[in-house]
Amino acid sequence: MYEPIRTKSVHSTMAGTTSDFPHRSREEELDIQLAGHLAALLAVTDELRALAPSADLDTAAERLAAQVTRLRGGRTPLRAAPTAAGDPDALNRRAHALAGRALVVAASRADTAAAILAAERMDAHSDALSEPKELSPAH
Repeated sequence: MYEPIRTKSVHSTMAGTTSDFPHRSREEELDIQLAGHLAALLAVTDELRALAPSADLDTAAERLAAQVTRLRGGRTPLRAAPTAAGDPDALNRRAHALAGRALVVAASRADTAAAILAAERMDAHSDALSEPKELSPAH
């Protein structure tokens, strides 16, 4: 009814077979994911620092950079110059979401230091979003 497959599969499914491309372990994949989430959070943190400099954001940026460096085997993250333009609320929402993703990966990886940092950043960005905003005077 069907013509038999005449070519060898590109996917190796048999145990003990070797392939031409390297495989990473689950831990290595989680390290890569976690480093990516933390690097993205660092970029948003740098943007927030440009909009509203604070010691808390400076400390957070240093800690995030240290974690990314650790996860990438000593390679420091690339950091772009912040633009000092943008909506702080949108940046805080983005940072909160990134910190949440990092927390999930850190928890599955059992990386306590990264999980604590991600949870602290989630709290900080949540607090920033809930702060009352000053209203501009009506003209």
